[in-house]
Amino acid sequence: MYNKLTLASLLISTVLFTACGGSDQSKQQAQAAPPAVTVTTYTVQKEQVNGIDSYPGTIVALNEVELRAEVNGYITAIYVKDGQTVSKGQKLYEIDRSRYQAVYNQANAQLQITKANLTKSQKDSERYTRLAAQDAIAKQRVDYAQADLQTAQAQVSAAQATLANAATDLRRSTIIAPLSGKIGITMIRRGTLVTAGSTLINTLSAPDPIGVDINISESDISYFTGLQQAKEAGFDIILSDKTKYSSSGKVLAVDRAVDAQTGTIRVRASFPNNKGKLIAGMNCTVEVPNKQSGEQITIPYQAVSEQLGEFTVYVVGDSNKVAQRQVKLGIKVADKIVIQEGLKAGEVIVSEGTQNLKEGAKVQTGAPAQAATVAKK
Repeated sequence: MYNKLTLASLLISTVLFTACGGSDQSKQQAQAAPPAVTVTTYTVQKEQVNGIDSYPGTIVALNEVELRAEVNGYITAIYVKDGQTVSKGQKLYEIDRSRYQAVYNQANAQLQITKANLTKSQKDSERYTRLAAQDAIAKQRVDYAQADLQTAQAQVSAAQATLANAATDLRRSTIIAPLSGKIGITMIRRGTLVTAGSTLINTLSAPDPIGVDINISESDISYFTGLQQAKEAGFDIILSDKTKYSSSGKVLAVDRAVDAQTGTIRVRASFPNNKGKLIAGMNCTVEVPNKQSGEQITIPYQAVSEQLGEFTVYVVGDSNKVAQRQVKLGIKVADKIVIQEGLKAGEVIVSEGTQNLKEGAKVQTGAPAQAATVAKK
């Protein structure tokens, strides 16, 4: 009887021990770390970036002159056709020259008279000076002769100035091209009365080279100033028909002041235009190398997470555990993004599978399909 009770007690103890042991094991399994998340990783590296910024631009003439009348009178001759290409010094228009020619002739005659008087005064002065040295005449007579000589010299100078003015007006009655270029459409016709300084006759501009104006933010002034000092051609033009202009341009000038209302400043670039394809007044798009161009750290754009305006990536560290790190983004290039701050070359980040991660999670490398399978489980 005693043996039966003892055996029964042993069996009960064994069952209880087994039950307790099984419970502890279940708890340990429940408390075990979650399985590693399968992700795709990317090793951070630097690569050459050729970023482009686009600006609306206006084509302008670099050398342009308004042709205005410099003397009054009627237009008597037009020597050019509208839109014609002209050379520097070529005759373009003529204002009635008859009056200016008459004034010039009169001034020239007056100059000859004053020169003759000067010659007479010089001879008188010399004669009276010799006589005075011999005490043949009064010294007062010598003084009169020298005064007449000075007056004659002044009259010659005045006549020469009058003749110079008359010659200038006569020359200005013929309007010539101040530079080589293309002339516009004439604003007047033969017989039109023009007024000095106010009547616009035409406009002449040199087409090659030609300029393009863009407006940039004041924060980019130092970058464009650097481009100007480099003197390298790097600007491209996209015309209104979406075609790319064949030649590149370079920064010619950065304006002297920022527009207080817009916070922008004008930059002028110069482009070759030997075929005359670019015409002043045209609109275009100017493509400029981005300031982030060059060797930059880039990562796949899909590796970046955004929350409340902040951008982060998961960096794989020791023991394959991930840590979330904030980064500063640059320009986007195809399917990648430039990282300005936050990452160094050689670090490993999660490029796919970030939706299944949290701080400190353990990861293992796998194909995107495997990551998706794990996510479903």
